[in-house]
Amino acid sequence: QVQLVESGGGLRQAGESLRLSCAASGTISSIRMMGWYRQAPGKQRELVATISSIGSTDYVDAVKGRFIISRDDAEKTVYLQMNSLKPEDTAVYYCNARITTYEDLRAGRTLGSVYWGQGTQVTVSS
Repeated sequence: QVQLVESGGGLRQAGESLRLSCAASGTISSIRMMGWYRQAPGKQRELVATISSIGSTDYVDAVKGRFIISRDDAEKTVYLQMNSLKPEDTAVYYCNARITTYEDLRAGRTLGSVYWGQGTQVTVSS
């Protein structure tokens, strides 16, 4: 069993900062790409940022220069540092990760599966 648990959401004013965390647990052999998505009310879920297993990062244009994604492989955790928050950043933020478990390895599923966290609410007031 694999779980992704997010934390760190909350209410901030425009211009302030917030740091999200997402910790993976379970019988994990390896974690490949990790990422953060968000879904605002009435909108589709969108990709915010990704980080590869070697630390390569990518961001949606709307957050470039303001958000920083990072990971701690020893802690099996991905972070999203959100600076200069804007009201349009208000959304439920979800982490995801492609994880290979030991069971996957035994079964020959070397790519594993994609897992999602339960989401954490971020609200930015103007």
